[in-house]
Amino acid sequence: MLSPALKTMEVELETTEAQIGLTQTAFFTAAALFSLFLPRWGDLIGRRKVLVGMLAITAVGCVISAIAPNVTVLFVGRVIQGVCGPTISLTLIMLRQQVPNEKQYALLMGILASVNGGIAGVDALAGGWLAGTFGFRSIFWVMAVICAIGVVSVRLFTRESTAEETMPMDWLGVLPLTVSIGSLLIAFNEAGKLADANWLMVVGLLVLGGIGIAVFLKIEAKVPHPLVTVTYLKQRRTWALLSTTVLTMTSVFAVMNGIIPNLAQDATYGPGVDTNMVSWYTLTPYALAGLVFGPIAGTFAAKLGYKRMLQIGLVGMFIGLLIAVFSSGMANEWVLLFIVIFMGVTYAGTVNIMLSGLGIVLSPADNQGYLPGMNAGAFNLGAGISFAALFAVVSMFKDADGGYAAGIIAGAIIAAIAFCTSMLIPKPETIDDTVAARDAREALEKMKIDA
Repeated sequence: MLSPALKTMEVELETTEAQIGLTQTAFFTAAALFSLFLPRWGDLIGRRKVLVGMLAITAVGCVISAIAPNVTVLFVGRVIQGVCGPTISLTLIMLRQQVPNEKQYALLMGILASVNGGIAGVDALAGGWLAGTFGFRSIFWVMAVICAIGVVSVRLFTRESTAEETMPMDWLGVLPLTVSIGSLLIAFNEAGKLADANWLMVVGLLVLGGIGIAVFLKIEAKVPHPLVTVTYLKQRRTWALLSTTVLTMTSVFAVMNGIIPNLAQDATYGPGVDTNMVSWYTLTPYALAGLVFGPIAGTFAAKLGYKRMLQIGLVGMFIGLLIAVFSSGMANEWVLLFIVIFMGVTYAGTVNIMLSGLGIVLSPADNQGYLPGMNAGAFNLGAGISFAALFAVVSMFKDADGGYAAGIIAGAIIAAIAFCTSMLIPKPETIDDTVAARDAREALEKMKIDA
């Protein structure tokens, strides 16, 4: 919703584009960090309680941003808003508790996840209209009202749930994990500036990130109630899923949110679409295609399996990227429209939803929050790497058709690697400690007793 209003924010707050960009970075970084541990905290003290608190705090952040007299206060407000980061992860876990039927859950999960992504196609238009008509502050007021509605709705119409065993939260492990992931996110964001980047800072942050991960693993091996046990970290359901998520996001995020819109506006190598119209040909149809296809993908996942649907989507995504490569030098508005709709179906409507769903259905029953939380962090990390890596390739080949094809080729290669890593993700039905496996055992025991 804020994307079309960034220029308006710059003018109304009398600041620079770089400063406004920094507030956006602060929000996404905070969202990624909160995603790492809030789902697990919800396991321990109550998921509804945590979600209500998240929405209430997000509303406070919206109000602070709405009344911000300068960019510094806006920065604070955006960091506070970042607490909303794991909203989709928590809601999917809560949905899992209330809908034990696998087929029904897959359908509802597809609807929920697709609305989460697809609404971006609508709120970008709404944000542009609000900013142009009432100023950027109106966007934050609308967001605050929506958060307030969310607080009431979640409190009144959802059930509380916790993990089977509620032990103390591993705050000692949270600290090095958030420091490490935060360092990596900031490093990749800085690296994305290329020639203007402070490479000494990038290297320092990467080293800090590596140290943080090492400290985290050491702590998790020693504390009595770890955020995530080292045993789980070593399992394929963890590292294979997280690797696939990072690679997938790296391959596609910058393409769909940067390279394709830039190509659309380029009058030399692209159709030269006007800035005010570019969303109509790129981001909006892409998001809406995902919104429409998400429930369909969820239905197929219940029949074919999450992993198979993920791989079908990855193959389709790879094909879409190849089409974009061969069209980049002669693309018109309608070719771009076809590409973004195709990618909306394959990535936004299938791959993105299956990755989120796998984070839920692969989670062990005794720690349902760790994998969705870490997976949310992987989404954000992959997005940061994507802009740094793919735009670096674009810059290197700038003289060859603007570098667009080279950047998309790099994305396609990474997508192929993501498909390979997806082969290592175990099928949920082969793991015996998930919620589905537990429910199946309980149902079987009940049948034996009744018999």
